[in-house]
Amino acid sequence: GEKPRGLFILCSGEAKLTASSEEGRRTTLRLVQANEVLGLSSVVGNTPYPATAEIVTAAQAAFVPRPQFLRFLQTYPEVSARVAEHLSLELHNAWEQMRLLSLLTSTRAKLAHVLLSWADLHGRSTEAGVEVPVHLTQEEIGETIGASRETVSRLLGDFKRHHLIRTKPGTIVLRQPDKLRAFIQAA
Repeated sequence: GEKPRGLFILCSGEAKLTASSEEGRRTTLRLVQANEVLGLSSVVGNTPYPATAEIVTAAQAAFVPRPQFLRFLQTYPEVSARVAEHLSLELHNAWEQMRLLSLLTSTRAKLAHVLLSWADLHGRSTEAGVEVPVHLTQEEIGETIGASRETVSRLLGDFKRHHLIRTKPGTIVLRQPDKLRAFIQAA
């Protein structure tokens, strides 16, 4: 909700983007990775920041004041095409999040979708399956898919019992990604 003073570049680490309602309800929008730009749409559109970024791992960020960035765009117009490309990607990601929350009817499918998305972005193939680093609590995962912490806990337990995943501190191993995909296709 603050005026856009400038944009931020996450140089290292991870952060989560959250949005809150006036009643204090909160949703986790997504995880932000190193080298991502935050606040670009607000800086370009001169609109308040729509979300809050919270660091979830050790991180370092750089700040570029809005007037300096706008002068940079005027000096180097070819950069504007890249900015438009980036804003288009942000819009696509927002649409994908909205699709996830509104079209997938099953919470099981939503959780499977999030785990598979994280695997695509950050997973590492091993003999045991695809290892996915997870820096969110079950409550924060629930905020991402519109579910309670208890529901996330129950579903993760079900996934474990059916040998679809294995958990270890800070990591979820997707043992049978195809069966997780089946939940999405069935929803």
